[in-house]
Amino acid sequence: MDSVPLKGGRGSASMVQKCKLCSRENSIDILRDTMKPYNAEDNEQFKTIVQFECRGLEPVDFQPQAGFAAEGAESGTRFNEINLQEKDWNDYDEKVKESVGIYEVTHRFVKC
Repeated sequence: MDSVPLKGGRGSASMVQKCKLCSRENSIDILRDTMKPYNAEDNEQFKTIVQFECRGLEPVDFQPQAGFAAEGAESGTRFNEINLQEKDWNDYDEKVKESVGIYEVTHRFVKC
């Protein structure tokens, strides 16, 4: 994951944005040690998969893109570079001769 330095040598963040009105620097940092997988047993449940440190910004929407990965629950087959931009993905698992997929991706942000 990319990291952008903060002005004044105050560390770095995953995203830094400057306010056009007041020129204040705002940031969101992905807390890497909070990242957790979403497994088959989590199906149809909300689960915290990542936490952010937000300074001056608040996330309101999530647009999944490419870069996700999955593993067949029964076969262990790896599916890499899954693109969830359409909020659905499907493929075929040759080992178990079944269709596999991720459907109706939803999200929510919870303030801590």
